[in-house]
Amino acid sequence: MREQTLSVVGGADEAVVAMPSPQVTEHVVAGVPGLPALAACVVVALGGVGLLVWHGLPTRAPGVVLILLGAAACRGLTAVAPGEARVLQLFGSYTGTVRITGLRWVNPLTRRTRISTRIRNHETPVAKVNDADGNPIEIAAVVVWQVEDTARALFEVDNLVQFVGIQTEAAVRHLATTYPYDAHGRQQLSLRDNANAVTTKLSAEIAARVAAAGVRVIESRLIRLAYAPEIAQAMLRRQQADAVVAARQRIVEGAVSMVELALARLEEREVLVLDDERRAAMVSNLLVVLSSDHGIQPVNNVGTLYP
Repeated sequence: MREQTLSVVGGADEAVVAMPSPQVTEHVVAGVPGLPALAACVVVALGGVGLLVWHGLPTRAPGVVLILLGAAACRGLTAVAPGEARVLQLFGSYTGTVRITGLRWVNPLTRRTRISTRIRNHETPVAKVNDADGNPIEIAAVVVWQVEDTARALFEVDNLVQFVGIQTEAAVRHLATTYPYDAHGRQQLSLRDNANAVTTKLSAEIAARVAAAGVRVIESRLIRLAYAPEIAQAMLRRQQADAVVAARQRIVEGAVSMVELALARLEEREVLVLDDERRAAMVSNLLVVLSSDHGIQPVNNVGTLYP
């Protein structure tokens, strides 16, 4: 069987999903409007009844034939509800799909299989996998999908809903192993910091996996993302430490800028002239005051910097 290679482009981490090429492709047939066909069937059947009633035994055979013909023609009537389609098969061969809603008439010999074209969603169970850094995480997603090609949905897979579920879970697991949970300052995508980009790649991979079954992926989202319980506390402490370091760095940068501004203003307005020692003392005091995360106890210096 010839295979179809579908690529999910994502830069260096390009994922390639090889799926068999579809054997059939949907083509829509309109059928015949059902109400006129129903009226014709009733007229034919009533004509046969009239022959039986009014002309007696010599004409019984034509009347029976008309009744059977009308009953057989009525078997071609099929109702198509909104959000559904009917796939037609004649002696095992695919002959088309009826998507027009309402009462339609098709060949009575065809087998008509109902296929839902409504929008559906699938929520994956919480999976425990290792991310790109080897850390165990818990991840789950929801995908919104719809049947786009009814012929593929019926003939390419045994169980469409089960197929979509398994392929979605496989894509979620592959995504979790491709990216780290947290980049920790590295210039790369991470599951936590780049949710939009990651879910876009997830949607693309799911779409590539289920395209052979005639399914269109509307949207996918991660609904659970967390470290596994056995490392959650350690990772939380690491995140808190990173946050403290980042905050202190920001405070120090701000304090240095304020000290530079203060010294520049003092020199500009010639409020006082500072030698190197006094400048160093002032810088030290200002940095302590501005960088400290505790209240500062003022000290009144009534003497001088020099003994």
